Amino acid sequence: MSDNDKSRDRVLLPTIETPTLTKAELADLLFERLGLNKRESKDMVEAFFEIIHGTLVTGEDVKLSSFGNFNIRRKAPRPGRNPRTGEAIPIKARNVVTFHASHKLKGVVQGDIPAGEEFE
Repeated sequence: MSDNDKSRDRVLLPTIETPTLTKAELADLLFERLGLNKRESKDMVEAFFEIIHGTLVTGEDVKLSSFGNFNIRRKAPRPGRNPRTGEAIPIKARNVVTFHASHKLKGVVQGDIPAGEEFE
């Protein structure tokens, strides 16, 4: 078994049962690993996402060190087409959120950088 296969087999978050990480699962991880009570854990997770949400809504970027950046990108209006009918439909200008992973996160995911006990 190669080192890359071993890193895939290792589970960093053993309590997660699905590929989707929920807020409740994050709160449980804080409860288990840091010893916070359940209410504090839930409040901390909610506050974290409220800060990110609020910052993005104001049009500012969110930078999480060693993880990545959430950016607001303005998409200009453009012509579109209904794929079923072929009818031309205008698409309005809008803002979209994009995520760019940090080099460190990309390296850990690719197996180029060993994932330690704590990801900083």
